[in-house]
Amino acid sequence: METGNLDRLQKVLGVFDENLQIISRELSLISRVEGTKVLLEGEEESVAVGENVLDSLLAIVDAGEQIEKSSLLYCIELAREGKSGEIAGVMKGVVAVTFAGKPVKCKTVGQKEYVSKIKKNTITFGVGPAGTGKTYLAVCLAVAAFKAKEVERIILTRPAVEAGEKLGFLPGDLQTKVDPYLRPLYDALREMFGAETYQKLMEKGAIEIAPLAYMRGRTLSDAFVILDEAQNATREQMKMFLTRLGDGCKMVVTGDLTQTDLPEGKMSGLKQATTLLKGIEDIAIVAFSEKDVVRHPLVGKIVKAYERDGKGKGERK
Repeated sequence: METGNLDRLQKVLGVFDENLQIISRELSLISRVEGTKVLLEGEEESVAVGENVLDSLLAIVDAGEQIEKSSLLYCIELAREGKSGEIAGVMKGVVAVTFAGKPVKCKTVGQKEYVSKIKKNTITFGVGPAGTGKTYLAVCLAVAAFKAKEVERIILTRPAVEAGEKLGFLPGDLQTKVDPYLRPLYDALREMFGAETYQKLMEKGAIEIAPLAYMRGRTLSDAFVILDEAQNATREQMKMFLTRLGDGCKMVVTGDLTQTDLPEGKMSGLKQATTLLKGIEDIAIVAFSEKDVVRHPLVGKIVKAYERDGKGKGERK
């Protein structure tokens, strides 16, 4: 396969041809490099998959992105499914730009669909395992909408229920008590706005971060609202939250049904909502899988192992 020039070839192959070694090992191929060409030997089907993987890697390089092990393994998975052509579409377009000037782009087909659904729908549910970028991408889109003056406020909320702890038994005032639950949201906003701008927007009330219980009795208008860790919302809390929807409001609800911390016998409001609201116009539900995990490659394997174990034991979702 011809890669065009040595610079592209080097970026595709990786340090000491590490990427090519992974492709060869995963697909049981023999590979060698001649000039700017990569030659693959093995079963015909495997060779075809390998060439599709290389095409995908070239698309990533041409998009100005670095090839990480997780993205390489993802390209191999897509090629095995005959979907390698989709990677070029995934890399196109910038979701947002961080305060440091780094463009945020989708890395998987699932992420691309998620971003597209959020832009097109008033309410979007993003459901799936940790590491799929559900919360981070939602925050990026919220910041982009705020900067484009499409909304006047960004509201981020989470149920304050984790590992059986109750806020009343934690030390400090309310802000001190809820900070640990909301820390990932703070971090994402600081990365997008910069610490100084973030602090000013917080003081002005343009950014609001609060426990889910504090949404009761309000109408949320002209705002981009994100409910994170929604698997820990009860059915009553979820209904309360969704009915806060006002004019000019966009909502994103994220969660992982395999990590519910609700008491035994309490049904997750996220699970119920994604069943009840499926098929309603202007509401989208995006299901992520272990293939969409963009953290360390082992995270996807860990998620998959727990899913198998949960199904085998009839684990409560």
